[in-house]
Amino acid sequence: MLVILGYLITFGCVFGVFVAHGGNVQVLLTALPFEMITIGGAALGSFIVTNQPKVLKATMATLPQVFKGNKYTKARYMELMAMLYEILQKARKEGLMSIEQDVESPKESELFKKFPTVGSDPHVIEFTTDYLRMMVSGNLNAHEIEALMDSEIETHHAEAHAPVAALTRLAGALPAFGIVAAVLGVVNTMGSVGQPPAVLGGMIASALVGTFLGILLAYGAVEPLAGLLEQKAADAAKEYECIKSTLLASMQGYNPATSIEFGRKVLFSGDRPGFVELEAHVKGKK
Repeated sequence: MLVILGYLITFGCVFGVFVAHGGNVQVLLTALPFEMITIGGAALGSFIVTNQPKVLKATMATLPQVFKGNKYTKARYMELMAMLYEILQKARKEGLMSIEQDVESPKESELFKKFPTVGSDPHVIEFTTDYLRMMVSGNLNAHEIEALMDSEIETHHAEAHAPVAALTRLAGALPAFGIVAAVLGVVNTMGSVGQPPAVLGGMIASALVGTFLGILLAYGAVEPLAGLLEQKAADAAKEYECIKSTLLASMQGYNPATSIEFGRKVLFSGDRPGFVELEAHVKGKK
């Protein structure tokens, strides 16, 4: 909803002020289809050339997320830490081997089923169970597991950032394609130099629409999308960092209540539950 509202404000102010100042909308409407095909087609072609198929696919899959609300809320983080607390509490009371079946078959685990939001997220469960499995096996120490976690989080960040980088490059290219469209319009105008001034003026105005559209699409449409996706990627990374901090704290000998406090502290302040709030939530899930 906010994305649509932002676009309405941006385009409404730009075109609204143009009309309010006596601008001829007909010039824009006449030139718009041709300029959009020129700019949009060139931008699409360069976008395909610049990016690998996996990046193109990831970008197309990611774009719908901009119209959805942020799923990384305080409630989600509280459920995540409650799940981690229960796993660690079970391992502490009954031994690490007691969670082996939960780790090996998370879809059938009653423990994970108690937490429908994060327990049904395949990425969260895979990340969590992979390192719990290493903890159960006991073959790696905390420093080795931390290095593996950092590598996986870095890889996740790079994959999530690929669509952002692709859209940012596209935004940077759009003004140049707008200039290309404008130059073609000027070339067309120069070829009709014998026409009356009124006709030439209209042709020049149509040519300048290309520059206008290129800049507007770049900074009013595409670059804001890239910025929003970058923020969403940062929120997703925080969830992994929360799991990482919690599990590492447990490996270093801290009790489950203290371990989830390590995880709580890495969250952004706006999404971070309070200590008492989280404690009450965790006890309510037991």
